[in-house]
Amino acid sequence: MSETPAVSRRLLLGGAVATGALAAGMTAAAPAVSAATEEAPRRRRGQKSMIGVPFEVHRTVRVGVIGLGNRGGGMVMGWAAVPGCTVTAVCDIRADRARSAADRLVSKGEPRPAEYGGSADSYARMLRRDDIDLVYVATPWEFHHEHGRAALLSGRHAVVELPVATELRQLWDLVDTSERTRRHLLLAENCSYGRNELAMLRMAHAGLFGDITNGHGGYLHDLRELLFSDTYYTDSWRRLWHTRSTASLYPMHGLAPIAAAMDINRGDRLTTLSATATAPKGLADYRERFIPRDHPSWKETYINGDLVTCLIETEKGRVIRAEHEVSSPRPYSRINSLAGSRGLVEDYAGPAPTGARVYLEPDHGGHSWRDFADYRKEFDHWLWRKVGDDAANNGGHGGMDYVLQWRTVQLMRAGLVPDIDVYDSAAWCAAVPLSAASLARNGRPVEIPDFTRGAWAGKRPGLDSSPTDMPPVG
Repeated sequence: MSETPAVSRRLLLGGAVATGALAAGMTAAAPAVSAATEEAPRRRRGQKSMIGVPFEVHRTVRVGVIGLGNRGGGMVMGWAAVPGCTVTAVCDIRADRARSAADRLVSKGEPRPAEYGGSADSYARMLRRDDIDLVYVATPWEFHHEHGRAALLSGRHAVVELPVATELRQLWDLVDTSERTRRHLLLAENCSYGRNELAMLRMAHAGLFGDITNGHGGYLHDLRELLFSDTYYTDSWRRLWHTRSTASLYPMHGLAPIAAAMDINRGDRLTTLSATATAPKGLADYRERFIPRDHPSWKETYINGDLVTCLIETEKGRVIRAEHEVSSPRPYSRINSLAGSRGLVEDYAGPAPTGARVYLEPDHGGHSWRDFADYRKEFDHWLWRKVGDDAANNGGHGGMDYVLQWRTVQLMRAGLVPDIDVYDSAAWCAAVPLSAASLARNGRPVEIPDFTRGAWAGKRPGLDSSPTDMPPVG
């Protein structure tokens, strides 16, 4: 293995400062969510769109992982389980995590990956390797832009956990860097590959809901115990976001599947966003009842509303309601509701095994819902028919993690166009800074940039893809 110094010294030094600050527990190191919209930057001379650009064909996809905490530590095993994929390098600022991940891979019969860790610029040393095709980023949110950008500049494609960036200028920077380097950056939006979500998408495209008018999605997850855990989120990074910004911090799981069903960036686009937020009560109340007075959290003031709701309008007059709520007691839900002129579907509201219910004309009448099960069977996405059993054995979150990983590897090995591209990733993640901007203006609407720079109207493939096989291994 030789090394190629493809990452600029300026970028590496910036990363060292930021990552080192997190490791030292400097809570003020990460900036608050951007609270202002910005004009679209012009493309540089020679810079071109990545829409419709396929991956180059890879016989084997070699993955380097940055971040091996709760998320990355689990996903690393999923990458290794995909046919034609191998993990060649693992990196975490805590060297013991890289060692543990390598040990687990070896215990499953996988080759031992190279280990990087122990310093803020460890990831940059990993990116100098020449045996990495794809970089998977699962670090705290404030470093996703930095690590994703570094991967692109090193000549690798990148799959980045949610959100890919927390500021509007960072989102534009990732779009531009992808276009300049001719490398793809994809949001690791696993919920877009959920079985119910993909069936809902296919039903929408088949016209079962008629003309789509509105959708409702969310991330409603009681994280209070985990947020106050001293071990789950390193240096309490996720809880600290609730002290920095009033924003919808993590709306993509509910927003992305609805946007995909509405063909956002494929015939429609997101145009404006307005946000509302409740008072911040949940975290302080939980701390008062359950957290000892000598705990570091007692020095914190929580400013983010418990429930942050975004109303998003589209060019075609549709409305999406996206919610974020992690600070109150409640059952888990992503809502996943899609409605049109001939009916609707609601997830998390129906009976097992799908948990969804549906009401469609002319099949239904009166005020009675029907179980989603028969519809899911008919409109089950080919990905789940092909790898559903493997997903159940190798992936978390009901298998959707593995489906995302399998599909990403398949796209790269077959030389296909990605289902989710940098423009989708930026549009979905823009709700984070734009919700802050709207809330700072008393909920007034703010414009959502067109990250495609005018190419949103054309029809093109997305998550509702045509069946294809994984190329043979070997």
